[in-house]
Amino acid sequence: MTGGLLRRLAGVTTGPELVAALLMVVSYPLMLVTALLPVTGAFVAAAALSYAGDHYLHRRGSYLLVRMGKARVGLTIRFLVRQLLLVLLMARGDWAGETVFYAAVVGFLLFYGLQAPHTALIMTLRRKRRLPIATRNIDLSTLPVPDGPPRWLTHRSVEKVLHTELPMYAGLLTAVATGTAAFGYAGIATTVALVLVYTVVLLPFLRAKRLPPAKEQTLEWFDGWLRSYRPTVALYFSGSKDAAYQVNMWLDTMARLDARPLVILRERAILTRLDITTVPVVCVPSAVDLMNMDLSTLRVGLYPANVGKNLHLLRVPTMKHVFIGHGDSDKIASINPYAKAYDEVWTAGRAGRDRYALADVGVRDEDIVEVGRPQLAPILPADGVAPDRVPTVLYAPTWEGWTDDPGNTSLLLAGENIIRRLLTAERPVRVLYKPHPFTGSRNPEAGAVHRRIVAMMEEAGAERAADPRWAAAAEETAADRARAQATLRALAEQARTRKMPPAWDDASVSRDAHTPPEEAAAEERRLAEWNDAYWRSRGWWEHRVITGPEPRLFDCFNQSDALVSDISSVVSDFIASGKPYAVTDSAELGAEEFKRQNTAVRAAVILGNDAARLDELLQAVHEPAGDPLAAARGELKHYLLGPDEPTSLERFNAAVRDLAAKAEARNAAQGIVEPPAAPASPAPDRTPLRAVPAQEG
Repeated sequence: MTGGLLRRLAGVTTGPELVAALLMVVSYPLMLVTALLPVTGAFVAAAALSYAGDHYLHRRGSYLLVRMGKARVGLTIRFLVRQLLLVLLMARGDWAGETVFYAAVVGFLLFYGLQAPHTALIMTLRRKRRLPIATRNIDLSTLPVPDGPPRWLTHRSVEKVLHTELPMYAGLLTAVATGTAAFGYAGIATTVALVLVYTVVLLPFLRAKRLPPAKEQTLEWFDGWLRSYRPTVALYFSGSKDAAYQVNMWLDTMARLDARPLVILRERAILTRLDITTVPVVCVPSAVDLMNMDLSTLRVGLYPANVGKNLHLLRVPTMKHVFIGHGDSDKIASINPYAKAYDEVWTAGRAGRDRYALADVGVRDEDIVEVGRPQLAPILPADGVAPDRVPTVLYAPTWEGWTDDPGNTSLLLAGENIIRRLLTAERPVRVLYKPHPFTGSRNPEAGAVHRRIVAMMEEAGAERAADPRWAAAAEETAADRARAQATLRALAEQARTRKMPPAWDDASVSRDAHTPPEEAAAEERRLAEWNDAYWRSRGWWEHRVITGPEPRLFDCFNQSDALVSDISSVVSDFIASGKPYAVTDSAELGAEEFKRQNTAVRAAVILGNDAARLDELLQAVHEPAGDPLAAARGELKHYLLGPDEPTSLERFNAAVRDLAAKAEARNAAQGIVEPPAAPASPAPDRTPLRAVPAQEG
């Protein structure tokens, strides 16, 4: 537990990262002490620890480095301090009056002075190699995009140019150790030459023929591609990088449409977090560029979020616009008056229609279409708890939201009570804790509660590991768990080796970012293999804290026998499984009023902030035959999500076709002629992936 606390405080995720961080931090006071004494050999050892720890943390992409940068001890400062300590060592070693000492000072000044043109050159190349659009799965072969600088020149360039100091540093240390100044001069000359060469080899890439086309030429080319591909349905999204899950959950549905789909994004940060898809994707950061594009073949626009930038596509009159949302829940966001701006609002089932009617926010009933939730196909129905296993309960609270309404999340008032009662239940259960990714982003207290819950989970996990009741199961599954852990390590290494180059060379990434069907299928297999290995890598009795994007929320559903959550789409989605669930009335409205206001809790165990009624949920899990809410859950599932037949995907497809026909009819009535097609180009092969949901709310 102490190690876990240290890792969280340091911002590292693994034991080796923590060791590297501690060695790096300790190395600086060691260098200071050994420079003052002076003890050259010990100083060399401390400097080596400093270099090694720093380099390892950079290779691992440790968040500690981000924290250090915010604390004004970033990479450049750490190099500078190390160099100053070397100057101190030389001064204490009676080198202060020697010519090599002054040469060292001048060498360090030159070293930093020459980095200015190098950095300016890197920044200029980055700017000039950024297209006005960024794409995925769009063939740019007819748009001349030459290769940029090789990755070894640009990847982590600041770190690399700083490491050119090594010859100078090593040469000066050797001079101090041997008393031979020539080593210092040679090291200084080598470092200065390396920085100069590093800068000079980048210069040819600034020539016009090595740069991508100008903005006007690129946008004109893309209009031609639009006329050739002739997209008919667009998934349009704008949001922060943490909201990428809201568009990712719709990618599989887009790939399965009987139409020509296009994903339009507005922020490059979202593009870098987009899940693998075979659907064409374009990111258009500029509103002016988007509004000047030839979008005349689009007939339907799908919007997963209500944001101001939606206006830039909503203004297109030749298409119909639909709010599809990123989850179906009784939260206030599901009845936003902004929805009046769309031609239609699509809900999962009858509950969504009734929700708008009760809210009376101006959305007309005839503009609401029930299409189900195509993303819910991966959720498996309940199949009972295996006789030799303990039930699994998932606690998946939503985040604190933008207001201080106590009903937003159970985490603040009830979270610790829920976890405590689950961990100490008379009949043991396994607990999975998966908080919303936004937890603590607005209210620091929510983050503090989350950390306390993690500590409770870790303590309970340690106690369970030492409990003889689980020893036999641990011994029986040891070999399988070891194999699963090896699989996870192998998959993580594969992910690192195939990771896409940094997106700063925007033009090259867009040109080369194609996902062939076989790669999409391979990724789906990798996800399935990873998910299987993840759950096998630890005992079926072990509690788990799940905070990353994987395992996915629906995978957690499939591993669980019951859910505890809040008013959010997590509850509505879980109802598709038919399993028992509990929802916390954190605002203390009372069970009847809580059910009246929130459709999704009509078949739930209603918890107060003390979580006293959790025993009712656990009773239903342990003895499903006597579950009093089973029939109510079946009825509620139909009301919230619609019928099982026809499938949600079929209903969604039909809704797209119907709305596209309405757009065509409107355009014909207005005398708008269908634009001529450009020379045909092959449509991209869109192999759908299984939906990859993240926690919603």
